[in-house]
Amino acid sequence: MRIAALLLAAGNGRRYGTGTPKQFVALGRRPVIRHAAEALLPHVSYLQPVGDAGLLADALHGLSVAEAIPGGSTRQESVLIGLEALAALPVHLRPELVLVHDGARPYVPASLIERVIAALATHVGAIPGVAVADTLKRARDGAVVETVRRDELFRAQTPQGFRFDLLLDLHRAAARSSALGATDDSALLEQAGHLVALVAGSEDNIKLTYEEDLMRLERLIGPALLPRTGSGFDVHAFEAGRPLILCGITVPFERGLAGHSDADVGIHALCDAIYGALAEGDIGRHFPPSENTWKDADSARFLVHAGERIAARGGVLVNADVTLICERPKIGPYSEVMRQRLADLLKVEIGRISVKATTTERLGFTGRGEGIAAQASATVLVP
Repeated sequence: MRIAALLLAAGNGRRYGTGTPKQFVALGRRPVIRHAAEALLPHVSYLQPVGDAGLLADALHGLSVAEAIPGGSTRQESVLIGLEALAALPVHLRPELVLVHDGARPYVPASLIERVIAALATHVGAIPGVAVADTLKRARDGAVVETVRRDELFRAQTPQGFRFDLLLDLHRAAARSSALGATDDSALLEQAGHLVALVAGSEDNIKLTYEEDLMRLERLIGPALLPRTGSGFDVHAFEAGRPLILCGITVPFERGLAGHSDADVGIHALCDAIYGALAEGDIGRHFPPSENTWKDADSARFLVHAGERIAARGGVLVNADVTLICERPKIGPYSEVMRQRLADLLKVEIGRISVKATTTERLGFTGRGEGIAAQASATVLVP
């Protein structure tokens, strides 16, 4: 029995609240949709992703999946596009059964997939569902108008399974009649009078919709992670004839900072904070100033390494906070650009990075304008 799967990733995830579509958000250091693909692959002979080709290529790199195809403006359109791609396969690859799965559901127990496939031996369609446990109320204008019976209500999940030819025919017919808007594929079978089997779903088969859903999924998928915090501090004196590099950004100023590398005091402090959180020493241990290799080196390389050490330990950066201490130059006009640069180097969202500045009220060497100091803290979660 040839079984194919459509993995849908065309949605933009507006309710999730970030600039990244929810199916591509990192979950346990891998994109959400990659978890979904890995769950499906052992059960199918062909997996067709539907959505942004570039994002999908990166997210599914190394997996045995078909080349992604662009989706439509609605879920129903995307499914039809995926079905037509399967219909165009050579006869020996054309599936008899097809599973349709939302890429934003990363945690799919193998037993659930097996139940859906098994039900297709006696039914033309099958979906997993979970009985509604909460009391349901119908409301209007902010007031309850009715209590809804829940004893026959279920929350539908994916993957949903179907006889391929039937689902293709129903989607084509719906497109011809402009009957768009089905929120799941089983609705098309129901409208055509076909009986759809309902098998036991899973409370853990969560569709990532809101940010709080990600925390629950992280507990399901990832190992138990413990928070660890490190701090860093660095100082560099001003030196004429050098560019001023702070937090990876060249800041216009008449002097730069003296040092073996580019003397980026902000990145150096942040590296020490990360290494400290991991209990892996300081920046000098990883990049000794006695080695000519690091002469005038771009400190961005150091921060990339620190981020890679977090990943190698199976951890995740929760947040990083850098404070630059100087009278001049003014840091405020550059702080957002600095935040973005640090976030890019660490491959995290900008919301996890803080860059701010303060003075010492003209006291000490920074107050006299002799140099710049920086302190940083970083919190990571590691097994």
